[in-house]
Amino acid sequence: MEKELIIVVDFYSQLNQLIARRIRECNVYSEIVPHDTPIEVIKAKNPKGIILTGGPANVYKENSPKCDSRLFELGIPVLGICYGMQLISQLMGGKVESAGKEEYGVFTATLNNGVPIFNGFDEKNDFLMSHFDKVTKIPDGFEIISSTETTPIAAIQNTAKNLYGVQFHPEVENSNNGIQIFKNFLFDICGCKGDWKMSNFAENKINEIRNKVGDRKALCALSGGVDSSVAAELMSRAIGKNLTCIFVDHGLLRKNEAEEVEKVFANRENLNFIKVDARKRFLDRLKGISDPEQKRKIIGEEFIRVFEDEAKKIGTVDFLVQGTIYPDIIESGVGSRAKIKSHHNVGGLPEHVDFKEIIEPLKELFKDEVRKVGTELELPDYLVYRQPFPGPGLAIRIIGDITDDKLSILKDADHIFRDEIAKAGLDRRINQYFAVLTNVQSVGVMGDERTYDYTIALRAVETNDFMTAEWSKIPFEVLETISSRIVNEVKNVNRVVYDITGKPPATIEWE
Repeated sequence: MEKELIIVVDFYSQLNQLIARRIRECNVYSEIVPHDTPIEVIKAKNPKGIILTGGPANVYKENSPKCDSRLFELGIPVLGICYGMQLISQLMGGKVESAGKEEYGVFTATLNNGVPIFNGFDEKNDFLMSHFDKVTKIPDGFEIISSTETTPIAAIQNTAKNLYGVQFHPEVENSNNGIQIFKNFLFDICGCKGDWKMSNFAENKINEIRNKVGDRKALCALSGGVDSSVAAELMSRAIGKNLTCIFVDHGLLRKNEAEEVEKVFANRENLNFIKVDARKRFLDRLKGISDPEQKRKIIGEEFIRVFEDEAKKIGTVDFLVQGTIYPDIIESGVGSRAKIKSHHNVGGLPEHVDFKEIIEPLKELFKDEVRKVGTELELPDYLVYRQPFPGPGLAIRIIGDITDDKLSILKDADHIFRDEIAKAGLDRRINQYFAVLTNVQSVGVMGDERTYDYTIALRAVETNDFMTAEWSKIPFEVLETISSRIVNEVKNVNRVVYDITGKPPATIEWE
C-alpha cells in the first residue's frame, strides 16, 4: 500500500515539527523539507498536500526565505500558516506590509464556516496570533474567509487552485480546536485516508537502521530515561548483539537512580549492558564551573570521551546512538533557529568524535510520541512513563558551582518531592516535576536559632509536547507536606518556593 504523504515546507519556524506532529496525530505521515528544496524533488515524493510553515522573516525583503512559486501550479493542495500565508500572497501578486506592531496572543476570529478549511467551526473561534506583518491586498482569484478586529485578512482561499492560508497558528494548543483545521485540510481537501500509525514509524525506523548499520557495531548512550530506553530498544531490534548499551554514572543522577537503572537493564535479554562509574571524572571537570552553558558542554564532551574509551575495549564501533528528541534540537538552535540552550547531546557535542556517525532515531519526535513508540515496542510502563531527566542531570538543577554537599542536598530534596507526588497520586498527571537547588541563601529560624541556608525551588509542569507547558496546580496541602519534609529532613535548607511560570516565557529546566 502506497504511503500517504504530507510535505511540510520549513521557513525556519520554531513550530515546524509541531505542525508535522499534528499531521501524524491525524494518522497521516509527514515529512519536513527545507524551503529551498527543488520543486522536482517535491513532485517526486508525490505528496497528497503541502503545508508552508511560519517563520521569523519578512516576505517582502529581498533575502527572505522563499519557495519556488511553481509549487502553487502543481494542482496539489497547499495550506500556508502565518508566514506561509504571507508568502502565498506575496508570490502570487498580493501585498504584505508591516502591521506596525507585533500581534501576539489569542484573538477571536470571524470565520466563513461554509468553506472547506473551516468545516465544523462556529462563526467565531479563538486562535493564537504571532506576527509582525500582515496581508493588505490579496492576489487575484483569492477571497477573504476570516478576519479579526486587528487583522482584516486573517485567512484566504483560492478553491480553483486548492490554495489556502491562515494568519493564525492552528498547530498550538492555545488555538481552540486548531486540530480541526488540519483534519479539514487532510481529509476534506487533500483526500487522505489516515491509515498511518506510530507502529509504522517503529517498523520503518528499524528497517532504516538495519540497512544503515548492517553488520557493523553501534554503541548506545543509555541513561535509563524514556528517550534513551526507546532508542535502545529500536536499535536492539534492528541489529541485536551488534549493539552495546553504555550506562554512565556521572554522579549527577537522582537518589538511588544508578542502582535502579542497572537493575532494569543489566539482565535484559539480547542487550549488551555496561555500567561505567565515571563520578570522579565528571565532578573533577565540573569543579568551580557555574555557567550553565559551560556545564552542558563539559558534560557533553566528557560523555563522548567515556563512550570512546569504552568503544576501544569492544573493538571497532562505527556508530554512536543517542536518544535525542526534537525539542532538544529546537532549543539547541540547530540550523538557522534561535539558540535557547545547548543540550549535551546536540549543541554540547565536541567538534571531533571518533565515531563515524551518530544515529538519533527519535530526533523527529516529541516526548509523547516517543512514549507511543515505547508502547508499540511493548516496553514496560515503568520505562515508558519514567520522569523525564536531562542528560546533564542534577548539574543543571544546581544553580552555580557543583559540590558533593550541594548534590547531597538536592538529591534528598528531590527524592522527597517525587515521593510525595507519587503518594498523592499525581505522578501520571504531572508530566515533569523536580527540585532545584538555588544559589540563594536566606535567614531563617530553626530551634530558636538563626539559620542562613539554601532555598529549594520546586518545579512541576503539565504538557503534551514539552514545547509549551503550564505550571501544575498541585494542591496546597501536598505542597505543605513537601515543604515541611524538606526543611525538616534535609540539612542546610530553610526555605522552599514553588515556580508558577509557564513555558514560554520560561523553559522547563532552570538552566
